[in-house]
Amino acid sequence: MSTESNFRDSRRAFIRTTAGIAALAPFSNAFASAILAGEVTTGSGDFQYRVEHDWLMPPEGLAWGDTHGVAQDAAGNIYISHTVGGGATKDDAVYVFTKDGKFVRSMMPQLKGGGHGLDIRAEGGEEFLYHCDVNRRRVLKTKLDGTVVWEKGAPVDAEFGGAKIYGNENDWNPTNVAFLPNGDLFVGDGYGKSFVHIWTKDGTHKATICGPGSGEGQVAGPHGLWWDDRIGTLAVADRSNNRIQYFAEAGAGQPWKHVSFVKDSMRQPCHFKTRGDLLLVPDLASVVTLLGKDNKAVAMLGDGNPTNLRGAARKDFIPGKFVHPHSATFLADGSILVVEWVPIGRVTRLVKA
Repeated sequence: MSTESNFRDSRRAFIRTTAGIAALAPFSNAFASAILAGEVTTGSGDFQYRVEHDWLMPPEGLAWGDTHGVAQDAAGNIYISHTVGGGATKDDAVYVFTKDGKFVRSMMPQLKGGGHGLDIRAEGGEEFLYHCDVNRRRVLKTKLDGTVVWEKGAPVDAEFGGAKIYGNENDWNPTNVAFLPNGDLFVGDGYGKSFVHIWTKDGTHKATICGPGSGEGQVAGPHGLWWDDRIGTLAVADRSNNRIQYFAEAGAGQPWKHVSFVKDSMRQPCHFKTRGDLLLVPDLASVVTLLGKDNKAVAMLGDGNPTNLRGAARKDFIPGKFVHPHSATFLADGSILVVEWVPIGRVTRLVKA
């Protein structure tokens, strides 16, 4: 029997115990029955997945807030950034789990209330986490244990089109970063004035590549960013314009140029990851979309009712359906991990059926 089969059997065995039944208390009977049967699926054909809601859960004394960011390191450890839920006995806003879902530790109390974008990159043989704090309006680079390497606020001296962008630190609010192949990083001012910047890996501002608007080369709420290595250009989750927009470098000292839009199947795209020919797009409007190499949708996973269930109790969530996907990643084993913008948090694993 495979490790995966053993895990599923163990999970179902746990659910049938007294402790497991208690754990299912907040859920509807239909939801509990579906979990016991292992029959919650989404997608079809080559893109059919078994849905494992609440695959990661913090231990007693810790509590999810809005689950905003997710990353996995080379050793398989999984990092979840969130805002910290009511009743938590610690302020730590990043929880760490093994690749099998076992809780390891918590860290980063300074991000309480603001834990948002989270990504990871290897630099010179060491891995670093990059965090966006939407409460204190900061970008942080840390080691995997949470040790801060640097922390930066608004690039108040930045200019675009010959004009200064920010009057003060509160004019901006960074939501996510992405990594250029040359070692620099993009920073999206998704909750501020809708500019996208380039910084060095040491946190020094280098350039501003685009600004606010709805036309070609303009963005509104650039919530997520990703260097799409399938085509070698920058993908921006142009969320308030309900589209993905691609940019390419135009020349030294010039704004980056618009390449293309992806509008079909996009509602409120939040962020991206790539794996092979696939682009993974968690969409705040209740769906996780997979795009093929031509950027056409090959699957709409967990497509739920956009009616707002954000403040609903767990028992009101619909098995196999998403509420507000905020970020997602491909895990090393090929499964997909989705985190949602709900105040009680939710981490769902999608495993090929």
